[in-house]
Amino acid sequence: MRVDSGGVAIEYDATGEGQPVVLIHGFPDTGRLWRHQVPALAEAGFRVIVPDLRGYGRSDKPEAVEAYKLATLARDVLAVMSDAGVPRAHVVGHDWGAGLAWALAALAPDRVENLTVLSVGHPTTFRAGDGFEQHEKSWYMLLFQFPGVAEEWLSANGWANFRAWSRHPDADAVIAELESGASLTPGLNYYRANIPPEAWLSPGRPLPPIEAPVMGIWSSGDVALTERQMTDSARNVTGPWRYERLEGPGHWMQLEAPDQVNRLLLDFLPRRGRL
Repeated sequence: MRVDSGGVAIEYDATGEGQPVVLIHGFPDTGRLWRHQVPALAEAGFRVIVPDLRGYGRSDKPEAVEAYKLATLARDVLAVMSDAGVPRAHVVGHDWGAGLAWALAALAPDRVENLTVLSVGHPTTFRAGDGFEQHEKSWYMLLFQFPGVAEEWLSANGWANFRAWSRHPDADAVIAELESGASLTPGLNYYRANIPPEAWLSPGRPLPPIEAPVMGIWSSGDVALTERQMTDSARNVTGPWRYERLEGPGHWMQLEAPDQVNRLLLDFLPRRGRL
């Protein structure tokens, strides 16, 4: 399905019947990232809505960096929900999709029943860094600020640096998607639009606290994100907070440990009629 969001077409899939769950991917993936979660949730009685965020997959790819601001991305997700006839949903996000999910729950609390975030903690906690360790792990975000330089660094020599840095378990398929869809620059524009270097020094206006129930999941093999930036996110949640640590998997836990992730989702997401 396809919906217009301020002149940008966003593609999404909807599977199953029941309470709606929106699954939001991050960099450098498409909605295909959730292929192990969609059937499990649909079989359990959920309607699973999975967009390709702007810049990725089948969705439009605006050229302007400003087109990838977090508030604009949130409007895209709300447009998908409205087009699908969903006034309120459970929201699950990973990587940039987690940052977007946090923003959605903060800025449109009436649209989010509960929130599950994988890997990435609350934007305020993440940018504050809670010490040097997270800033050190985020070195690549500075590199990504340089148009052309970042693209060359990631894609040169058969995408050697991308493979070594990301440790993506589905690297070949992801690279094929980035190449066929010309999605690399749009994906990097998420960093350029939302985390310029000055953002680390002045995080800007804080988001409203999260009122919905929240489950944060972090995996011990994640080389880019500290556990603390997730656990300290509880400071920004006024609703119920639950934290789960997965031992072993890397950043893409839903691919590396799909059964564990699915069990946590099915345990956390309430199933009581339609929203």
